[in-house]
Amino acid sequence: MKELSHITETFTESVIREMTRISDSLGGYNLSQGFPDFDAPDEIKNEAIKAIKDNLNQYSVTFGEPELRNAISKKALEYNNIKCNPASDITVTCGATEAMLTALMAIINPGDEIIIFEPFYENYGPDGILSGATPRYVTMHPPDWHFDYKELEKAFNNKTKAIIINTPNNPTGKVFTKEEMQFIAGLCQKWDVYAITDEIYEHILYDNCRHISMASLDGMADRTITINSVSKTYSVTGWRVGWAIASKTITSRIRKIHDFMTVGAPTPLQHASAKALLFPQNYYDDLHGKYDNARNFLFNVLKDNGFKPYLPKGSYYITTDVSPLWDKLKASDDFDFSRKLLEKTKVATVPGFSFYSKQGIVTKQVRFAFCKKQETLSKVKELFSEKL
Repeated sequence: MKELSHITETFTESVIREMTRISDSLGGYNLSQGFPDFDAPDEIKNEAIKAIKDNLNQYSVTFGEPELRNAISKKALEYNNIKCNPASDITVTCGATEAMLTALMAIINPGDEIIIFEPFYENYGPDGILSGATPRYVTMHPPDWHFDYKELEKAFNNKTKAIIINTPNNPTGKVFTKEEMQFIAGLCQKWDVYAITDEIYEHILYDNCRHISMASLDGMADRTITINSVSKTYSVTGWRVGWAIASKTITSRIRKIHDFMTVGAPTPLQHASAKALLFPQNYYDDLHGKYDNARNFLFNVLKDNGFKPYLPKGSYYITTDVSPLWDKLKASDDFDFSRKLLEKTKVATVPGFSFYSKQGIVTKQVRFAFCKKQETLSKVKELFSEKL
């Protein structure tokens, strides 16, 4: 038989989702995959039920229901300082995952390079490969996950087409500062490069950190693709409703790809998502309080049990150095450590190599997700105290 696609041999299946499957098979406590184990808000669930009962069950407008695009436009202006036309500048997608891939496919040509900060959310590597781009990686360094300005400058060249910025960042919890964003913006303008920003954790911030949207900075509105979704902020990761905001020229290309890739996001869930984007400020205040408490609780649990965690400034993940426990668990690599930790304590994590580009790397890091009920986090504390 003829050979199958060579490109599929260049990346693996998701390690994050694999750890969830292993955790489920062992009856573990899943602190690997970033989905809440608590209920989504009743208001948004009731809107979805109402939309279904109102028979909003057929194809949506391919690039998004007008109600949702209007809500996205309103919220982008008020929170992100991004002015966008809902008729021409917004594409509703099947989650931020599709938004990222369609954004890359809309701008990439053979030979183009993209810059990715490392460690990175594991989808970005395969996204680059599938779009035909060649990735160049720029290292972020613990404990504060800063990057070297000179290293970033060297990564830009005439082949650079785009840079991917995830702020707040998964897996590190880094929140890019305004100074850092302005520096990146300057390089984008100097080299005529697009910025693709994944901002799905924009409301999950700590220690008075402020979210800065690249598209709001001078000279960046037309060269930025802003990606977001309802998944994280509204605790509906399974709804798969996301979007990309870009100039009309870029959006027209994103819409073409989206049309033939998925046709459209789920119609009733789009209408419910529109209502969520109109939630009052107290919803976001409560969200912050819940995650701030969870962050501090898990951080202290990890410290007390031999881990060396890095305190995140945003998102709902903690990356930790596991060197102090490495010999205790007789680990041979990151995956082996995560597997043995799960078997010993019933707590699932993501092995650090998943967030790095180098094949076979041993980082001695794992990532914990703390978007969980207090009962779950308290059980993790109990298990670690008993088993480690």
